[in-house]
Amino acid sequence: MLKSNESKILIVIPVYNNETTVPSVASDVKAMMYPVVFVDDGSTDGTLRKIKESGLPYLHYSPNRGKGYAIRKAFGYARDAGYDYVLTMDADGQHKASDICSFVEGLQDDSEALLVGARDLNARNMPGRNKFANRFSNFWFRVETGKKLQDTQSGFRLYPLRSVGGMRFMSRRYGFEVEVLVKSAWKGIPIKNIPISVYYPPQAERISHFKPFRDFARIGCLNAVLVLYALLVYSPWRFCRALTKENVNRFIRENITQTEESNHTVAASVGLGVFFGIAPIWGYQMVAAGIVAHFLKLNKVLSVISSNISIPPMIPFILYGSFCTGAWILGRDVHLDLQSISMENVSKDLFQYVFGACMFALACGISFYVITYVLLLIFRRKL
Repeated sequence: MLKSNESKILIVIPVYNNETTVPSVASDVKAMMYPVVFVDDGSTDGTLRKIKESGLPYLHYSPNRGKGYAIRKAFGYARDAGYDYVLTMDADGQHKASDICSFVEGLQDDSEALLVGARDLNARNMPGRNKFANRFSNFWFRVETGKKLQDTQSGFRLYPLRSVGGMRFMSRRYGFEVEVLVKSAWKGIPIKNIPISVYYPPQAERISHFKPFRDFARIGCLNAVLVLYALLVYSPWRFCRALTKENVNRFIRENITQTEESNHTVAASVGLGVFFGIAPIWGYQMVAAGIVAHFLKLNKVLSVISSNISIPPMIPFILYGSFCTGAWILGRDVHLDLQSISMENVSKDLFQYVFGACMFALACGISFYVITYVLLLIFRRKL
C-alpha cells in the first residue's frame, strides 16, 4: 500500500437517479476507509435522501448537467481541499470498492499516471452494447493519440490532479471521459490500464442514463474535432519532436538502407506520401497516405512520414505552388505573391487552387519518386 499517498486520494462518486444502488455503494466505499464525496448531478428521485442517510459528504446542484460536469466539479472541490488525486467510481454498483487497492498500488509504479480500470471485454455477461462502445472508443483514441489502451470507457479511474485538474474541456457529459484521456495523452501524461472486476446485474435491474442516439452523436462530434486537431497539430508536433539524430538514423536504417524492400517500393512510398501531403485534402493527408500505401503494398510508415511535408512552415509554399500551377495550366495571371498567400485569398478562386493543387501534388510526388530512386541507386547497398 502507498501509505504516503493514502490521505491524498479522494473517492468521487458522480450520481444521477441511482437511489436503489447508493446505499450499497456507500457501504462498500466506507469499508475502504478513504475520504469519499458523492456528486449529485441534479437527481429527481430519492437519491439525495439516500446520500444524506449514508452520512457521507456530498455536492449537489440542479438541474442535471452531465457526468463530465460532475467530475470537473469534483476536481475543483478536491483541489480546494488539498487532495492530489481523484478516484472516480460509478454509482450503479458495477464497480467493486476492493479494487481501489489496485489503483493505490498502481501509484507505486508511476505517481503521475492517469489510471483507468480495464474490464474483461470477453466476459460472457458483458452487454454487447458496452463491448461495441469500448472498441469504438479504443479505435478513435488510438487514431487521435497514436497510443493503445485496453479499455477507454471505464468510469473507474484515478486522476492526478496536478496534471489533469487545470485542463480545459469541451464536453460536460459522457464525452468528457474520452476527451480527458486524449488531452492527457497529448500532454504527455502516462495513461495505464488497471485490471478490475465488474458486476453486471440482470438486464431488468440495470440502470443506465446513456442515450444511444443523442450521446453517440455528441461523442461523434467530439471525436471529429479531436481527430482534426490531432491531424493538423498534434501529429506534426509529435513528428518534429521525434526528429532526434538517433531516431532519424534508426528510421533510415529500418526503412531505407537496410530494408528488404526494393528501390522502387521505397521511392514510390515517398512519392505517394508527398502527393497526399500536398493534395487538397487538408486534415486527411496522413490517413489517405496510409490507406492507399496499404492497398498498393508500399511502405506505410514512409508514406505517412512523407505526407508530413504539409507541416505549418511549409503550408505557404504549398499554397503558393498550387495556386501558381493552377494559373499556369489554366492560362491565368497570378495575382498573389508568397507574402500575401493565405487560405482566405486562395478561396477567392477555389477551382484554380484545387486543380492546381492536384497537379502540383502529382508533379512533386513524381519528382520525389525520381530523386529518391536515383539516390537509392547511388548510395544504397545492392540487395
